[in-house]
Amino acid sequence: MQPQIVLLKEGTDTSQGKPQLISNINACQSIVDAVRTTLGPRGMDKLIVENNGKATISNDGATIMKLLDIVHPAAKTLVDIAKSQDAEVGDGTTSVVLLAGEFLKQLKPFVEEGVHPRIIIKAVRKTLSLCIARINELAFKIEKHDNEKHRALLEKCAATAMNSKLIHQQKDFFSKMVVDAVTTLDVLLPLNMIGIKKVTGGALEESMLIDGVAFKKTFSYAGFEMQPKSYDNVKIALLNIELELKAERDNAEVRVDNVQEYQKVVDAEWQILYDKLEKIHKSGAQVVLSKLPIGDVATQYFADRDMFCAGRVQEEDLKRTLKACGGAVMTTVQDIDDKVLGTCAHFEERQVGGERFNIFQGCPNAKTCTLILRGGAEQFLEETERSLHDAIMIVRRTIRNDSVVAGGGAIEMELSKMLRDYSRTIAGKEQLLIGALAKALEVIPRQLCDNAGFDATNILNKLRQKHAQGCQWYGVDILKEHIADNFEAFVWEPSVIKINALTAACEACCMILSVDETIKSPKSGGGEMPQAPMGRGMGRPF
Repeated sequence: MQPQIVLLKEGTDTSQGKPQLISNINACQSIVDAVRTTLGPRGMDKLIVENNGKATISNDGATIMKLLDIVHPAAKTLVDIAKSQDAEVGDGTTSVVLLAGEFLKQLKPFVEEGVHPRIIIKAVRKTLSLCIARINELAFKIEKHDNEKHRALLEKCAATAMNSKLIHQQKDFFSKMVVDAVTTLDVLLPLNMIGIKKVTGGALEESMLIDGVAFKKTFSYAGFEMQPKSYDNVKIALLNIELELKAERDNAEVRVDNVQEYQKVVDAEWQILYDKLEKIHKSGAQVVLSKLPIGDVATQYFADRDMFCAGRVQEEDLKRTLKACGGAVMTTVQDIDDKVLGTCAHFEERQVGGERFNIFQGCPNAKTCTLILRGGAEQFLEETERSLHDAIMIVRRTIRNDSVVAGGGAIEMELSKMLRDYSRTIAGKEQLLIGALAKALEVIPRQLCDNAGFDATNILNKLRQKHAQGCQWYGVDILKEHIADNFEAFVWEPSVIKINALTAACEACCMILSVDETIKSPKSGGGEMPQAPMGRGMGRPF
């Protein structure tokens, strides 16, 4: 008798071989189906309700993927590539998931027929290198020295990124705003220096771009209304100090035997506060911002001396004010002087919709700006913010990588044609595999047509014909339900989007194909309590 060898813990789930690979591919397909319809100008939106009842409406691939609570381990790789595309380029998140899913779908028959995954992976890698070489060859370089042309190009890229979003009606308005916002930044184009604030109410067109820092008025005490609300050439003190009286019993126990002693304790505390306030006043600061609360005594004190104060300012707003206006965040009032005070040309508190905003303009170090978005519902504003984030990322990428290709499925059709032609020149299994991947690339124009309700087969046939004749920039024209030269129609995208999307999709595809076994450990007791076996109750002996 052979003794039984137990290698894995009891309850471990293992599955391996071809069925496992097929099941992984099927899981990825269902993920793709979740975001498939959000692609392109006529894409639909998804409404996702989380456990806590918060509803999110979005058609941004990465946002949807983050909110879907995905359990399947292989399918999680698609979530990861959507996130990486979002972090690296900002747009094209739906495209990357679609491409990866379609690659797997077209390769599935070969897996079923028993082609070894390593051969398939080799073909995928070969395809990727061919595609990247072709994109670099086709991409159109922009001359940066001609400022007007360069700006027009950036606006077109921003408009293309917004085409598929909720705000595509206002894309002309927002594309100018986004380009203005990015061009105010310094060379490194830090994303955190563009603040986006949302104010419900009003129309989208009332959104504005403020060259400088703006944030919502913070919680304020009595005496606040007496303070001036606008200054020119202002000095700003940035503090991390609490300027309010504490109730005695909160902090310490003080034993006193007569009223005079108690009065001394109270007076001392008031004196400490007044000393702090006097030092701030003497420093010449006219606007005092603090991360911690500024109490009613301090507010009144500043109001009497024509100074403005705001306590409980959020940290990110304080940091942006610091970077824009200079100075330093002080944790003591002992040595506040001109060296640590920030300055700006104009400060005012302004009403925007139902909110009041503190606005700093003309900052000397200003490489920062704030977008104040207006609009109806809260979800609408959040989706607008996500759309603008994509557009801002695209403009940043285009400034850094100055080459563009035509969007609207044009570049995918061209790559598909190139791969088909190449596959005919080689023998062996690779010929079929590369042909299948060429077909997979057509998913982007096909899905654009499907989402807009066009006859996809008809339009793809026309596109194949045009690309075979050498018209390399022909893609889907959503407006006329036809095909058009998308380069001339200014549907432009930075080539880095396409390169990144293809690379990520191919990597995910290779990774899923190279897995042939899944081993799931059983849940340890920490998760769910093991159920007591059915039988006798309350610990009575059997």
